[in-house]
Amino acid sequence: MTFTSVTFLLFLAAVLPIYWLLRDRTKQNAFLIMAGYLFYAWWDWRFAFLMLGTGFLDFVVGLKAGPEPGNNHRRVVLWLGLSANLACLGFFKYFNFFTDSFHDLMLSLGFEVRSIAIDVILPVGISFYTFQSMSYTIDVYHGKTKPERNVIDYLAFVSFFPQLMAGPIERAHHMLPQFRSQRVFNPTLAADGCRQILWGVAKKMVIADNLAAPVQVAFSNPSSLSGADLALGVFLFAFQIYCDFSAYSDIALGLARLLGFDLMRNFAYPYFSQSVGEFWRRWHISLSTWFRDYVYFPLGGNRGSRFMQVRNVLVTFTISGLWHGAAWTYVLWGFMNGLALIPALFLKAANDKGAKATDVPGGPNLIPSLGIFIRMVGTFIFICVTWAFFRAATISDAMMILRRIAMLAPAEGSVSPMLTVPNVPNLIGAVFGLLLIEWVCRAHQHPLAALSKFPRPVRWVVYTALIWLTAISGTLAAGQFIYFQF
Repeated sequence: MTFTSVTFLLFLAAVLPIYWLLRDRTKQNAFLIMAGYLFYAWWDWRFAFLMLGTGFLDFVVGLKAGPEPGNNHRRVVLWLGLSANLACLGFFKYFNFFTDSFHDLMLSLGFEVRSIAIDVILPVGISFYTFQSMSYTIDVYHGKTKPERNVIDYLAFVSFFPQLMAGPIERAHHMLPQFRSQRVFNPTLAADGCRQILWGVAKKMVIADNLAAPVQVAFSNPSSLSGADLALGVFLFAFQIYCDFSAYSDIALGLARLLGFDLMRNFAYPYFSQSVGEFWRRWHISLSTWFRDYVYFPLGGNRGSRFMQVRNVLVTFTISGLWHGAAWTYVLWGFMNGLALIPALFLKAANDKGAKATDVPGGPNLIPSLGIFIRMVGTFIFICVTWAFFRAATISDAMMILRRIAMLAPAEGSVSPMLTVPNVPNLIGAVFGLLLIEWVCRAHQHPLAALSKFPRPVRWVVYTALIWLTAISGTLAAGQFIYFQF
């Protein structure tokens, strides 16, 4: 059941009226739990029990790990809870990766070992809800969040269906107070939620899903494509993954508003960043801040010697790469992004301390200065280079892609396979159209929010055009979001 499916529309049509007819917040939360587990069980009912089990475990850990007088065993309790969560995540997501890597290492050293592999199905969203629960228990341990004593409120927080599958990875201090309070329907909030949902659905179905075909052609057999075609493939993948993942976040935030909740912003026009550091303050903000608070700062952050600071950055980004997937391509992708941040540790001018996700990217002027434009283009090119490793099947494939691009290598055949993919010129136009719209509207959380200044007829013309464009150009067949696999 994906956000862009007819099944989800029917699910939402049933959930919303029942939810708002319930006037008591406890009943609302209990209903949200049922809706969340039904939504999750639609993928695989067996893993709903896994999420329920880890949810109860973290609820108990929160009760026992708080900094209360006489609580001498809270550190042990915390580590038991974290170990259980990481064990579940490690088994389902990384068991075969680590056993295969160990097997290959032993063979390279001349030792014969038997390969151990099991057919493990990765539970959808396990990386997201596991990190959300872990942040709760860690915050309780450090006294940043009070232990939640109402199990219904806590399970509603863990299983909140708008952000269950792919975030944002919320913090307890932001979300639990919202579950503890009574929600009252707010028409203004709901209207903005509908606008953000519409924008997300359009990005997903019109751009992201249609970019899948040419991107697959580029990365499935890179040795047969020219350097120009591969460069186009990497460029299109940059927007496929952006439109796909930011669309999920847009829909999640919009759905939350329909239910009376406020989720944290997860994307802030990252491709207008002027440095890699700024990019990571604007891309997947909930995960970036999670790794900052629970990995980078505990390692020491920017304190200590330069060597320690470099180590902390590289370790944090390498782990972040591994979080994205059980493959060495993701690990190298994370490491490369960490390397790109090292100059900021030595050059104060590269710190970008004033460039926050809440700032207007590229400054307030409609036409950026030449320096800003060059920095944005340079940052985007570097990000595209790292995307090649993220998307390629192997590191050697990624290296081949980049090498053929740099050498402007010709295609093997007389006709480029990219030319056989329908609508590639139209898709390129759609990407540049998206960039133009986002640049003009970048002072707002999402482009449709900029329409609030226009008369109602103008707004509805835009809404209707987006709906028709989605209906005509969109595809219901693709559906699943890329980040579900992470």
